[in-house]
Amino acid sequence: MYCACPSRRAENPTLNRMKTMKGQVALVTGAGSGIGLAAAQAFAAAGAAVVLADVNEPVEQVAKLLAVGHRALAIQCDVSDEKAVEVMVAQTVATFGRLDAAYNNAGINSPVMETADASSEEYDKVMSVNLRGVWNCMKYELRQMREQNSGAIVNCSSMGGLIGIADRAVYHASKHGVLGLTKSAALEYATRNIRINAICPGIISTPMVEEMVAREPEAMQALLKDVPMNRLGTPEEIAAVVLWLCSPAASFIIGQAIAVDGGYTVR
Repeated sequence: MYCACPSRRAENPTLNRMKTMKGQVALVTGAGSGIGLAAAQAFAAAGAAVVLADVNEPVEQVAKLLAVGHRALAIQCDVSDEKAVEVMVAQTVATFGRLDAAYNNAGINSPVMETADASSEEYDKVMSVNLRGVWNCMKYELRQMREQNSGAIVNCSSMGGLIGIADRAVYHASKHGVLGLTKSAALEYATRNIRINAICPGIISTPMVEEMVAREPEAMQALLKDVPMNRLGTPEEIAAVVLWLCSPAASFIIGQAIAVDGGYTVR
């Protein structure tokens, strides 16, 4: 018999669990500002203890989180330094007892220039942070998560990891590499309750982008013309997707590169 009355649906436990990360521990690199800071704040708001790691020790940001009752820890870490990353993960576990989620966000930009004009020093600098840095972090995060038989990792690639743009070869090479690391590692740990994905932000209003706008305004304006939503993204919009990918609501998702770019890569 058909009933016109609205049915009462059973609550979705997965969606409910996405709303909280109480008792969980999250590590965010590049957490001193921009997307990393927004992600750390999102994890904290969801109830997680949060480690904010940055090449500059983010003590001020941690103090603000502690002031409103969150559990937080600041760690100074250069992700291109493998030993420093090992210490970062060890300190996280020593302080909070485990590691449930990691957002490997730390990265640097590179100048807009033709491939033939880029220096080997610039290439090595970008790769050491954007690619080797992600590998360093994954290596030690995975060792801890492997012991726990659980965890979720999100690596920060870029829309530049999905496409090519003239004069951006060095940066894009590093971000394409992040996706290769993500996909291969995701397959290695798929049966061990460890999920690894990547997020590909578009042009986001961060200090790094603001610096690029100031330095190369014409190049940035050209990029913005190709954003269908006709605006910059916000760090909070990226953080929301990172939180979702680390939550049980994304429990059947591995090895994906999620574009959050206002439609840039859809064109």
